[in-house]
Amino acid sequence: MKTFLHNLFFTCLLFFTAIAAAQPYDPAKVDKKAVAFYLQAQERAADENYASAAGLLQQAISIDNNYVDAHLALGLVYGAIKNYNNSITHYEKAFAIDPNYTVSYKYSYANSLAGLGQFEKALSAINELLTTAPPKNPTRMKEAEARKKTYEFAVNYDRNNTDKNYVFAPKNMGSAVNSSESEYFPSLTIDGKELVFTRKLSGNNEDFFSSIKKATAPAEWDIAKPVSGNVNTPLSEGAQHISSDGDWLVFTGCYRPDGRGSCDIYISYKTPGGWSEPENLGFGINTDQWDSQPCLSPDKRDLYFSSKRMGGYGGSDIFVSHMQSNGSWSFPENLGTGINTPGDEQCPFIHADNQTLYFTSSYWPGYGDEDLFLVRKQPDGKWSAPLNLGYPINTIDREGTLFIAADGKTAYYASDRSDSKGGLDIYSFELRENIRPFKTLWVTGKVYDKKTGAGLSSSVELTDLAGKQVISKVKTDEAGNYFITLPVGKDYAFNINRKGYLFYSDNFFLAGLSPDSTYKKDIPLTPIEANASVVLKNIFFDVNKFDLKPTSQAELDKLVQLFNENPTLRVEISGHTDNVGKPADNLTLSNNRAKAVVEYLVSKNIAVSRLMAKGYGETKPIAENKTEEGRGQNRRTEMKVTGQ
Repeated sequence: MKTFLHNLFFTCLLFFTAIAAAQPYDPAKVDKKAVAFYLQAQERAADENYASAAGLLQQAISIDNNYVDAHLALGLVYGAIKNYNNSITHYEKAFAIDPNYTVSYKYSYANSLAGLGQFEKALSAINELLTTAPPKNPTRMKEAEARKKTYEFAVNYDRNNTDKNYVFAPKNMGSAVNSSESEYFPSLTIDGKELVFTRKLSGNNEDFFSSIKKATAPAEWDIAKPVSGNVNTPLSEGAQHISSDGDWLVFTGCYRPDGRGSCDIYISYKTPGGWSEPENLGFGINTDQWDSQPCLSPDKRDLYFSSKRMGGYGGSDIFVSHMQSNGSWSFPENLGTGINTPGDEQCPFIHADNQTLYFTSSYWPGYGDEDLFLVRKQPDGKWSAPLNLGYPINTIDREGTLFIAADGKTAYYASDRSDSKGGLDIYSFELRENIRPFKTLWVTGKVYDKKTGAGLSSSVELTDLAGKQVISKVKTDEAGNYFITLPVGKDYAFNINRKGYLFYSDNFFLAGLSPDSTYKKDIPLTPIEANASVVLKNIFFDVNKFDLKPTSQAELDKLVQLFNENPTLRVEISGHTDNVGKPADNLTLSNNRAKAVVEYLVSKNIAVSRLMAKGYGETKPIAENKTEEGRGQNRRTEMKVTGQ
């Protein structure tokens, strides 16, 4: 910026002097005292002392209010410090005095208009420049044409995507979180109770700080403190992300003794004594190039990050690595050309819904340097086309990391807005509706042996019933404790598996609901033994029909898995109804439904000798038939062990 302004001031002075004779405005006739202030301002601007430069230029104008060069220079200076209102004011004063002399400044004037979101005016200004005084320098011409494209994009976007009622009103998180230093890279646990961020100390060192949300007002957050344990060092730690359950911290460390390249990705675990000694995630995740900005999926099975490793599409690309059954990370996969480009893609953030990914790009159409985009995971596992988040989240400047809370609407980011307490501060704001992820609840509990009460290490899986896509898959800890996210907006099958036990199934019907409460669910698993039984809660039929609905497939495939893992298992599949209708009809319906399940299993190569279908009609109720809830429980499909 220093060299740019210095050169721009000098170039403008020579340019105006050269053409003065042909223009109504004549720089040679400006008061000498005003010129002296102008020249001093030029020196201050070259030293990046913009406040002093602006003051000197104001003095020049107070002597000669028609000093066009001084108005133009103020437009430049105020634009450099993002005081776009004052910048526009002085450009327009200069244009009014002499529109011909000043036309080459329509480029920087348009930039200030765009800084305020006035994209139609900015487009008009750049079109005027390209029509009446196109830059002769090929580089300047290319820059002007590129700006025109961004303004056209912005005008189009505003017409098609803007919510007229949306108000962008970032709120500074206050002195408990922000300080005279810079704070950035905010991340929160899914319950919103702990905020972890990076703070730059003494101008160079970066450490992690944590603030705990208070249960009561007036202060919303406790005063931030350095995170406990061994993760902070005299070296810089940055670009961190805390896992949804608050137990893992992934981050970037650069030029460390155990590093593989310039910047590597590390992980630290929460212990009773604080965060553990960081571990380098090793070769594969890290290379001899720049690997940075890690983000964990809510189930901690996927690690997204940005890398400049060889073999990408250009610049930095976004990759993902998957947690394998042995606890190691898979070789990273490039997310492909639907996301990565010849430009830079960075700052990946996967929301707690495990379906909406946000990132920055310098290549996809946008407003300026780097914009924020989102993609959504489709039923086939592929990502949607990138969607620009739009103004005013994206601006003509470079945008950085974004974190969105579990509610799907509260976002956090770092900015140096006018009410900053120093450098970058962390702000919160509400997202526009069409760029929100799914609101996400969560389920916690313990899986245990139904007979002994002992905790069981098990696999917990959440599947989209409609798309059959696994949304989350987690392992409980050794004591059987689990934590799984639950995005609102879909209906889910909830399954828990452990070899030697009948699997547990449940469902969450959230496609048309948006509950505010989370779920606590302790799960007893039944050992596989004679007469042990389980209700198959995700086997679905239409009323009075026995054709399996497509939403039953996730559960049926779990049954197939159970039989394959227990090759000697034999079962009875039983159908049950409520007491509505004729008993004989109910008996026939229940028998046909049990047969439908058996037929599906046989179609998946489960031996028919291991299966028996039986309908009991309304004869074995497990609840009162007086209410719809009770009748719903009685309409069920069960599995009972008959041999093993």
